[in-house]
Amino acid sequence: MADFDLTIIGGGVGGLNVASGAVQLGARVALIEKNKLGGDCLYSGCVPTKTLLRSAKIAWLMRRTKEYGLDEMPFSFDFKNVMNHKRDVITKISTHDDPKRFENMGIKVFFGNGRFIDPHTFELNSHRIISRKFVIATGSRAIAIPIKGLEEIKYLTNESALELDYLPGSIIILGAGPIGLEFAQIFARFGTKVTIVEKMGHILPHEDKEVADTLTSILREEGIEIHTHCDVDSVKQEGNQKLVAVRSNGQERIFCANDFMIAIGRTPNTDGLNLEAAGVKTEKKAIAVNKYMRTTAKNIWACGDVTGQYLFTHTAEYQAGLVIQNALIPLVKRKADYRVVPWVTFTDPELGRVGLTEDEARKKYHQIKVYTYDIKDLDKAIIEGEEKGIVKIVCTSRGMLLGAHALAPQGGEIVHEFILAMKNNLRVRNIADAIHVYPTFALAVKRTTDKYYAEKLFSGWVPKVTRKLIRWFG
Repeated sequence: MADFDLTIIGGGVGGLNVASGAVQLGARVALIEKNKLGGDCLYSGCVPTKTLLRSAKIAWLMRRTKEYGLDEMPFSFDFKNVMNHKRDVITKISTHDDPKRFENMGIKVFFGNGRFIDPHTFELNSHRIISRKFVIATGSRAIAIPIKGLEEIKYLTNESALELDYLPGSIIILGAGPIGLEFAQIFARFGTKVTIVEKMGHILPHEDKEVADTLTSILREEGIEIHTHCDVDSVKQEGNQKLVAVRSNGQERIFCANDFMIAIGRTPNTDGLNLEAAGVKTEKKAIAVNKYMRTTAKNIWACGDVTGQYLFTHTAEYQAGLVIQNALIPLVKRKADYRVVPWVTFTDPELGRVGLTEDEARKKYHQIKVYTYDIKDLDKAIIEGEEKGIVKIVCTSRGMLLGAHALAPQGGEIVHEFILAMKNNLRVRNIADAIHVYPTFALAVKRTTDKYYAEKLFSGWVPKVTRKLIRWFG
């Protein structure tokens, strides 16, 4: 007889949501975690980085007091205290992921590394757990690329950077994705000289180029050096300096800094699980799942980063909901729907995005419409002294939203209006017709969608007819 109805391997956001949902449905649940409950998001991802970004923002504002009509104020900080504050925030939030909380729910919590023996048996610390069904939610980890000399120097990742007890005097960051840019702005606003090296032609290669180029200008104004089209050849240590040799547009160049950080992406955590014994197949190191989040083993599901699909905390939580229903209530199956998946790069200003970029839309649709609004024209932005960024929407000629991009203060918040509209197949006019509060940053959404109406009303034959009608009716 099986010890459990459902055993979850991995105690991150996906695993914890599956465990709590399953036990509430009456299942006998086991939860296995090799380290601490909470996962990367809590300890080396969302929570600590956003906490540091907030501290860095306050430091940045204190340096700008004259812009707000205030006298310059003495300003100093101890970076160790900043890092201690980050740890305090993690501790406070981690109470939600206390093992005792889950044990009190009726979940059996195990800690340690383990491996599958067969599709129904998982061996952990010489103890065998037999379960009717399993869920794999082991997350992902930072990756490094083979670079000559890398094994001979000490370099940083997003995890080790969060454990620094000193502020680097200078740093070279390899990778201009969300992780690299967020750390770049954190360090730069605390006073570090930051150089970003990116292989692709622009930062945030998966984002809309116009929006990414706008963010590039903003970051450069803050003193961050950004170099694209760069292939790293080698790294080496000379004294207290890291020397990074790159090739860019056929030319060789060497960058020097006290520290070197790699932020080029993540890879799923599947090593050591002995997935072959369970009949679980992988594709490009990620666990292959179908639309119901089921693996190639009929009694095993997976969710979160380990599936290689949209490596975000919110998608892990979404997938966890699918797993709970599909694994425990098989008569009512739910398919994964990734038509509207949003994400945010938490730079300042934030870049919230949902749907297609302009280039992606042009490849997919015969005719599209694009509208942009400059944040510098928004009254709320002028009031707050945060006048940098753009809001951009891509839609069909009939006003059906295909994509939205909000590079703005609180961009991660205001993009949700577009998310709701796209999820419910609303058109641009539905947003423009809604009354928006003045003065708010959300008003930038209406200002952008108003441009769709303006084009309809004031271009082509429409204005001529409108003027005649107005004259006719007085």
